[in-house]
Amino acid sequence: MTIIKNVTALSAENIYLLLKKDFTDYINHQLDSNLSIDFAHVYDVINVLFPEVIEGTALTVTVTGEEITVSDNARGAVYNTELLEKHLVDFITRTCS
Repeated sequence: MTIIKNVTALSAENIYLLLKKDFTDYINHQLDSNLSIDFAHVYDVINVLFPEVIEGTALTVTVTGEEITVSDNARGAVYNTELLEKHLVDFITRTCS
């Protein structure tokens, strides 16, 4: 789990829209890959899914007025979810700070 200060106090909706619009291109560029990524947003929780490589929700982003928490839900998966989490945290830090 990684915690990021929500410096600009973005809402979960704003972060969801940023992820949906730009995160797929960002991570595919970083990994030189062509991953398919799905997002599900309910209230202050955003689930990030990589359906081609990980079954179920891989990462969860929880947003409050003070912080953004990224949790790895697929530890022990064949695919390196720690690397996916690192790139998600980097993206959120760069985009939302």
